[in-house]
Amino acid sequence: MEKREKFASRLGFLLISAGCAIGIGNVWRFPYITGQYGGAAFVLIYLFFLVVLGLPIMAMEFAVGRASRKSCAVSFRVLEPAGTKWHWYAWLGMAGNYLLMMFYTTVAGWMLAYVVKMLRGAFTGASAEAVGGIFNDMLAQPGPQIFWMIVAVVLGFGVCSLGLQNGVEKITKAMMVCLLLLMVALAVRSVTLPGADEGLKFYLVPDFGRLVEQGVGNVVYAAMGQAFFTLSLGIGAMAIFGSYIGKERTLLSESVNITLLDTFVALMAGLIIFPACFSFGVNPGQGPGLVFVTLPNIFGGMAGGRVWGALFFVFMSFAALSTVIAVFENIVAFGMDLWGWSRKKAVLVNFFAILVLSLPCVLGYNVLSGFMPFGEGSAVLDLEDFLVSNTILPLGSLVYLLFCTSRYGWGWKNFVAEADEGKGIRFPKWARVYVSYVLPLIVLFIFLMGYKDKFFT
Repeated sequence: MEKREKFASRLGFLLISAGCAIGIGNVWRFPYITGQYGGAAFVLIYLFFLVVLGLPIMAMEFAVGRASRKSCAVSFRVLEPAGTKWHWYAWLGMAGNYLLMMFYTTVAGWMLAYVVKMLRGAFTGASAEAVGGIFNDMLAQPGPQIFWMIVAVVLGFGVCSLGLQNGVEKITKAMMVCLLLLMVALAVRSVTLPGADEGLKFYLVPDFGRLVEQGVGNVVYAAMGQAFFTLSLGIGAMAIFGSYIGKERTLLSESVNITLLDTFVALMAGLIIFPACFSFGVNPGQGPGLVFVTLPNIFGGMAGGRVWGALFFVFMSFAALSTVIAVFENIVAFGMDLWGWSRKKAVLVNFFAILVLSLPCVLGYNVLSGFMPFGEGSAVLDLEDFLVSNTILPLGSLVYLLFCTSRYGWGWKNFVAEADEGKGIRFPKWARVYVSYVLPLIVLFIFLMGYKDKFFT
């Protein structure tokens, strides 16, 4: 087998993998979902499902990547039994990466734009209506959105063009360290605001009465969904980093470390947002607008809010760009693995491809605003997000599960042998029945419920 690029350090692997998992799902979606479903009681259920759902599938993705030394474009072909067709999934996995970036680059652009808006004082002294108007005005103008989307794409592919060690690893390590430091600083500022203790109580002290109010079934399903989607499993985004590491550590150990980092960032995002919301009398369960409308209102009324707001959106930009860089690296690897392209050619071709593919999402709020795939108020982004989050991620995770446990796929023995190679936590043998029969049913349930909630409620 040809020589494969490798990370220069284990820390680099952990931080880039965590950066891919973290993204804006943790720092954007997690706080408002937690706010909607009752605070601390939801967090406990979420953490439980993160362990029982996320960890096994992540270890499997890493195992397929490390054993094959390839991206998902080729990894199934390398490992599958002769005559089987597991490699057909490669096309859906690759489609998932492109689809994810078709809207993720736009949202990353919004984060970058808000850093500048904060520094310029666009929200200082503005009313709640005016702050909402600023966001809506940005969506209505294709020009500025396209500009910031291009900036996000240039930054992402610029890093990938420098190579694995000198670009992706080195820059992501620096960015992730800055992200973690920014989070700590913002959390300290938030918890020291007047009235922040009520927010901390809501977030850290379980009130199971709130859980009953929201409906136990609804809360459990929401926690399952967030735990499942937060780690970006099922499209080979983790498998690519498995292909870049050695066999010194067991893969369950590495999965635990990455999940802990991912969870730390999600929990710290809550420590930033909930105390601030309660301090300023804002409902923390206000949905997706929490970041772009509600928080700018809070920063606009806070002493030194322009600086703290800019730092918050720098942190959000780092979270978004860490995922952009990680998924771009996977996309670059597709061309290199499938067609033997050089890194330079793969970057160049995909740079222009992503620019074109990202345009429908940008235009979905203005030129294409008449296209509402899910009814009034929906846009192209909602369709792309649904296809990735509710279709490709669960189906892809199901493929990895079955591939690693079925005798018609790579098989349990091969998976465990790969996962357990090295020092650290070994994959428990007693878990075989669970990951072979129970976990696939849970993933299938999440997939079907996603469609039921979208089309039958």
